Amino acid sequence: MGELLAARLGVPFRDTDADIERAQGRTVTEIFATDGETAFRELEAEAVRSALADHEGVLALGGGAVLTERTRQLLTSHFVVLLDVAPDEAARRIGAASSRPLLSGPAVEDRLLRLAEERSVLYRRVAVLCSHTTGRAPEPVADSIARLVRAS
Repeated sequence: MGELLAARLGVPFRDTDADIERAQGRTVTEIFATDGETAFRELEAEAVRSALADHEGVLALGGGAVLTERTRQLLTSHFVVLLDVAPDEAARRIGAASSRPLLSGPAVEDRLLRLAEERSVLYRRVAVLCSHTTGRAPEPVADSIARLVRAS
């Protein structure tokens, strides 16, 4: 979605998880497995801070980025879009072979629902726009977000 939106807006795209993986020389899954979630969240907060400071374009954040207070504070001065999706559809999109550390194993939909409930309030505090994506293809979602960004 982020790459589509960036293309629609004619700006560069950047993903903080990719930044972390490049800097660490290992995947997010490996970082979670060896260092734990707390260590990953510290790396994530720094990656978001760095990207917000020097990236002019669309920035994709990991789903848990808003868990860190200093990240939420930084996000309040940016145009943040929350892509909202129903847990059952998110589970279908991710698939059974997820490389997402918090979603591996059985009962992915239940975990997605729990994570959404825990994070929803935080997302809504920083989001300027909430785009409901359940049942929608990526292209029209990117088109509608691009129109709203241009109009702001």
